[in-house]
Amino acid sequence: MASARFWVIVAFALAGAVASVVGMPSVLDWVFDTVQEMSGASRVAPVSEAAPRPTYRFYRLVFGEPGTSREQRREEAERTAASIRRGETTLGAIVQARAGVSEAPVVSYTEGKLTDRNELRPLLSVRRPGQLSPVLTDPETKSPVLYEFLDQREALDPAAEPPARGYPGARQTHVLAALAVLGAVIGAGLGALMVRGFDRSSEAWQRMDTGDKVTLFIGVFAGIVGSLPFLIAFGNLGPVVAPLLTMGLTIGFSALAVQALRSMEDVLPWAQKGRVGKRSGIKVFDTNVLIDGRIFDLARTGFLEGEFYVPKFVLAELQHIADSSDALRRQRGRRGLDVLRLLQDDFTVEVGTHDKFAGDDREPVDARLVKLAQALGADLVSNDYNLNKVASIQKVRVLNVNDLALALRPNLLPGETIDLLIIREGSQAGQGVGYLDDGTMVVVEGAKPFVGETIHVSVTQVIQTERGKLIFGEVEGLETEPEPPKPRRSTPRTGRP
Repeated sequence: MASARFWVIVAFALAGAVASVVGMPSVLDWVFDTVQEMSGASRVAPVSEAAPRPTYRFYRLVFGEPGTSREQRREEAERTAASIRRGETTLGAIVQARAGVSEAPVVSYTEGKLTDRNELRPLLSVRRPGQLSPVLTDPETKSPVLYEFLDQREALDPAAEPPARGYPGARQTHVLAALAVLGAVIGAGLGALMVRGFDRSSEAWQRMDTGDKVTLFIGVFAGIVGSLPFLIAFGNLGPVVAPLLTMGLTIGFSALAVQALRSMEDVLPWAQKGRVGKRSGIKVFDTNVLIDGRIFDLARTGFLEGEFYVPKFVLAELQHIADSSDALRRQRGRRGLDVLRLLQDDFTVEVGTHDKFAGDDREPVDARLVKLAQALGADLVSNDYNLNKVASIQKVRVLNVNDLALALRPNLLPGETIDLLIIREGSQAGQGVGYLDDGTMVVVEGAKPFVGETIHVSVTQVIQTERGKLIFGEVEGLETEPEPPKPRRSTPRTGRP
């Protein structure tokens, strides 16, 4: 079963074919008349329908016998014309004989019709009764035709003699068929474009937030209401100017109203609700990630995209930590402020511009951060474990620097060889302990004699624990002496007497 969009395209194709057949001949006539005027062809001045005008009547005979070729028809027309000029007969008698009527049918042409149509212009020189025209060509049948002047009359009914203007073949069957095909192709193309545009508009409307839909609806309604006084004032400008001006004013006022509402989204209740869950690409930094300092190096690598945002209450918390009496806390706070200054030097960092979405100042910092990220559709950048859990429960995406560091740790497999500095002895006899660059602990069997040295270690086992990976290995190339076999305990044999 064909889809609805297929039938829409078919309907547009049929409508285009009908419209082309109905309207395109008039367009061809207009183009033909325009070209004729531009080429300087002589034309008579338009005559009022009430004014009398000369009308010329002719006997007309078309040589179009079936079964004969065009050359044969032409030869017959030439022979007939020669016979008439010799006085052997007249065209009127031949027409009467063929028509079988007492009065021969005649055709009437006005001066304008003879001037407008190229195939009739030779008749302008035929003005004496009985005078014969040269052999002409009928524009529709392409057959030879002869005219003989009958008489001249005045003030005939204009309705019976429409002026012959426009392209002569505009309404022929093959031309109308070609116009129908052209209209069908254009209509199908327009139908496909309209269906595609409707699909895209429908998808965009489905993706649009509820707040944006309300803003658009209210803006259009306000634009229509605002344009009503102007529509009433301009209603007497005519059937063409008034509708165009009405449409322009309605679209203009609606666009202004929608733009004005969007500029006030911060205070519109439906716009604030529409922000929830919408991904904006904003990265909200918390206090811990600034104190950690690694966020600056991560930002410089280009892995963080979008706008960087630091709330004012996070900045206040950093300042409070930097003013602490504890030297360690004071150092951490100052490092966070230094990292923020470095970020502002290399990137665009907004501070406090969206804090109105963070809730009451009396709420905890973590709760305000989550609420702010929800309202902005932002990503929360933090390495606080508890904050990460709370934000994840409330559908806020969290970018944890610690998780990124864990994901970037080298993935060692059993059998691989690494160079490792033995730091200390292990908990078991003969073991040595070293650490990888990312802090992963490696326990090496038989490495106790190599404490303080860098040795080749072959990985034997990798264990994943809740606190990270634990790697076991052995010193590469170290040969271990086999343990001597244990002596068997012999039991004394007791002889039987």
